[in-house]
Amino acid sequence: MDRYVPLSRINISHTDLVRLIVIVSLTICCIAITVVSLKEKIVTISAQLFFFPLLYATYFYPRWGIFLAGFCSVAYEILAYVYLFPDTSLLIYATGQAVLFICITAVVADFTEKVNRSEARYRSIFETSLLGIVLFDQNSFAIRMTNNYLSQMLGYTPEEFLEMTLPRLFLLKEDQRKFFEYLGSSEDVNNFETQFAGKDKEPLWVNLSWRRVSDNMVSCSVIDINKRRSAEQAAEENYTRYQQVTEGSPTCILITHDQKIVYTNPAFQTFSGYNADELAGKNLLLLIHEDDKSDFLNIPAHFGNPDGKTDKMEYRFLSKNGEIRLAAAFFSPIQQKGETSLLINLVDITEKAQLKERIEQDSERSRGIIRTVADELRTPLQPIMGYLNLLTGDPQTYGVTDEARVILDRCAKSVDHERQIINQMLELSVLDAGKIPLNYSVFSPEKIIHSIIDAGGYATKANLTVDVPKNLTFEADAGKISTVIESMLSNAVNYSKPPRKIRISYQSGTSDKMHRIAIQDNGIGITNTQLDEIFEPFQVPDSGNAGRKYDRIGLSLSIAKKYIQMHGGYISVDSIVNLGSTFTIHLPKTRSMAVKTNDA
Repeated sequence: MDRYVPLSRINISHTDLVRLIVIVSLTICCIAITVVSLKEKIVTISAQLFFFPLLYATYFYPRWGIFLAGFCSVAYEILAYVYLFPDTSLLIYATGQAVLFICITAVVADFTEKVNRSEARYRSIFETSLLGIVLFDQNSFAIRMTNNYLSQMLGYTPEEFLEMTLPRLFLLKEDQRKFFEYLGSSEDVNNFETQFAGKDKEPLWVNLSWRRVSDNMVSCSVIDINKRRSAEQAAEENYTRYQQVTEGSPTCILITHDQKIVYTNPAFQTFSGYNADELAGKNLLLLIHEDDKSDFLNIPAHFGNPDGKTDKMEYRFLSKNGEIRLAAAFFSPIQQKGETSLLINLVDITEKAQLKERIEQDSERSRGIIRTVADELRTPLQPIMGYLNLLTGDPQTYGVTDEARVILDRCAKSVDHERQIINQMLELSVLDAGKIPLNYSVFSPEKIIHSIIDAGGYATKANLTVDVPKNLTFEADAGKISTVIESMLSNAVNYSKPPRKIRISYQSGTSDKMHRIAIQDNGIGITNTQLDEIFEPFQVPDSGNAGRKYDRIGLSLSIAKKYIQMHGGYISVDSIVNLGSTFTIHLPKTRSMAVKTNDA
């Protein structure tokens, strides 16, 4: 850094001070030599001596050089008149010399100004450029000059660069060798991508372009492309992972544009039986079953109107060998090369559909067996019930004693219980087949509850509390809701402990979308592990003890659950072992809501 010297009221740099001393010294010497030569009539001393201080001053300070030229011209003219007067020819010659001082100095000053402006522009571009610039010697590869951007890029100072050669910056020997080859070809090079090693030894991707500015000097621009290459590498890695995912995915993936297949993965090729070349450019509609083509064409995304949603449908496809295969299709619109394409994911559900069909056939066969068995069991029960009713109805005629009549009454009750079980088995099989319709009507649940209590004699078996509004109405199948409530009430009474306390309450508010009727008992309770099992057929709260004690096989809860589900509702259970249980029936308040819930 240049130093400054205080001079009067201004600060002058050390360099300018030295130059000023040189200019003044040269000027004084020239004037002194001129005085001696004119006085002694030494003609060998020429007036051109003044060009030394003039050209020196003009080179560094063009404008001040002109002022100095004027001063020297005046001084030379005065000296000439002092020593040469009255020689007119010599005075004219001296005047010409003085004018020549000013003219030549003006020309040199103008030229120097242009050179300085050009150099200033070059330095401005060189120093403020947004890319690195380095000048190096073609023969020795020594770095002669660098700009600030290159220093920021690689971390070296300009002084450190001057002690280095350009090949030293290369990270890889192979790239260094290519650089030597290109440089030796005597051709300018553009866009040579390589890696430089920064001062911290971190690799940096750069783009090099160089041109020769003289026989030995080469100008090289260095563009930082590290972020771009990092992004390209990340994109390449993502694409590789994407390929691995798509190529190895068990799900069929294909992309179509205007119904033409653009891409397929191996899973779809296996699914369709075609190879990738056969599928490329093929119209996808040719692979779809004739009956499903119209549905496929109705996909909104396929018409270039993506709404951001993914549609899912099931379609039948025709494989290469003519086999019909079923697949669940998921559609997503995507942008590919500025155009909307369709990404389709297919899940092969052919075997699943076949398995479902076999299961349905087996289920239907099982229900048929159950119906047949139930009919076969119910047939012999009818004459048994007839004979028992005949004997107990007229015991004297048939000589039935009181003790025998008690036994016969017990037998009749057992046979009637078995008949009810068989009827429930038939009803459950019909429910599973989905062949029972709902007959909606508007009714009072409070009246139905009291009717059930009176018909079943539950008031004599337990302490019942009914808290249901009299003006409350349901819109549902009254017969099936009555069956559900009776099943809940029967279980509550049978599984409660003396003194049996049963409470039936309505717990729904005006803003609720569901009716809620809760039936609470003080029975044996249900454990958490049994809560998921009690609605399954042939399950009871305690299969070890309760089943034997109450002689039940657990079909009523299964039927009740299916009836409520048909309405779009559900049954919840809260229970504490040895304290009691609360069964709550949740029933939609509106029929439309029930239909929606049922469809879902």
